[in-house]
Amino acid sequence: MDAPSAQGSRTWLAVRDELATLLGEVDASSFAGAVAELRSGDRRWFTTGQGRSGLVARMTAMRLMHLGRHVHVLGEATAPAVRAGDGLLVISGSGETPVSLHFARRAVEIGARTLVVTANATSTLAGLAHVVLEVPRAQTRQFGGSLFEQGALLMMDSVVMALAAGQDGSYEQMQARHTNMQ
Repeated sequence: MDAPSAQGSRTWLAVRDELATLLGEVDASSFAGAVAELRSGDRRWFTTGQGRSGLVARMTAMRLMHLGRHVHVLGEATAPAVRAGDGLLVISGSGETPVSLHFARRAVEIGARTLVVTANATSTLAGLAHVVLEVPRAQTRQFGGSLFEQGALLMMDSVVMALAAGQDGSYEQMQARHTNMQ
């Protein structure tokens, strides 16, 4: 193996190890709380986040839709008004992103439930939440918030798996709802 390939292998292993460490530090009761909050099948859910966290929020919305949930991405043209009793899932590493804080404050004023995925359980955003899923801060060699965003995606995919585990034929139903226009 030449030097650049060897360096690439070590980098990949570093990312793998960082993710394994991060996921091992997620609190089981925090995870269970997120699952319980999303278990209500009749609640409409809206997802949001800024930057790459927003992409994770959109991917989570897609999986919740695959489960048959009523879900929208906040800010999309087809998203209806948030109402009392709805849920808002906010993903923010810092928990201090101004736009996310604004959305969470509005949701609370309206009477919606808030579920926050963050690396900062003492943040302003976490203080507004009904439920917090902490994806803890960890040392990383990766750029910016990459480790948080990767961890948030894997945790939310795990939440969806936990929700699907309680439904007979869920994977077949999810497949039937998967896009067929590709």
